[in-house]
Amino acid sequence: MTMLEARGLGIGFGGVRALDDVSFAVREGEIRGIIGPNGAGKTTLLNVICGLVRPDAGEVLLAGEPITGLKPNVIAGRGLGRTFQTSQLFRGMTVLENLMTGLHGETRAGLFAAAFGGRAMLAEEERAREKAWKALEFVGMERFWDRPAQALSFGQQRVVEIARTLISEPKVVLLDEPAVGLSLNRLAELDRLLRRIRDERGVTLVMIEHVIRLVMGVCDRVTVLQGGVVIAEGTPDAVIEDARVIEAYLGRRVDARRRAS
Repeated sequence: MTMLEARGLGIGFGGVRALDDVSFAVREGEIRGIIGPNGAGKTTLLNVICGLVRPDAGEVLLAGEPITGLKPNVIAGRGLGRTFQTSQLFRGMTVLENLMTGLHGETRAGLFAAAFGGRAMLAEEERAREKAWKALEFVGMERFWDRPAQALSFGQQRVVEIARTLISEPKVVLLDEPAVGLSLNRLAELDRLLRRIRDERGVTLVMIEHVIRLVMGVCDRVTVLQGGVVIAEGTPDAVIEDARVIEAYLGRRVDARRRAS
């Protein structure tokens, strides 16, 4: 089953085509890598998929249903999660409180109940707390539950953000450079976490990443962008051998092999 599909996406800013007829399909349970040099259109692509930017042309389908033009919160409610390049955590909140905000779109208690602490509101808060705790346990961060987000290391914050996307039980999660700034040990931990999210949660992952070691190790397939155009797509082994990719992004062939090892 195709879980996420882009069909002929195009968008321009100030006369520059950030995306030009971009198409790809991601199967259910797949980990898809999206790579390319700076300015290739990778983040713009994620912004279009999640509804932050509306394309000039083309459409996006989630589990076979069109989502182009819908508001980001509506798209999220249909099963699409997203992390960003920079931390989106509330620095003054605890780790557990940050995760609980991932369920804000599912709150059903009315304003009156929220204002006066009615039973419905209290029940929903407890439900959110339980789901947040389970998500923390899943990523191995439960011991930090009461720490303010600002007290965590950068790598720990990235993991908490991933956990927050999981709390709403998405079908697909878009990850924007999850490995940036991570040590080799943390990189190995992230590799294992992404595999567990796919294997144990059944979540389809689409990942922008500059750390080629991670992309080539964990991704099932890789899509390569250059200048807003898809120049290659295939398995990691096939992509790393593609002459267009080597020239556009990885440099000389020997360097490409060294970076992936």
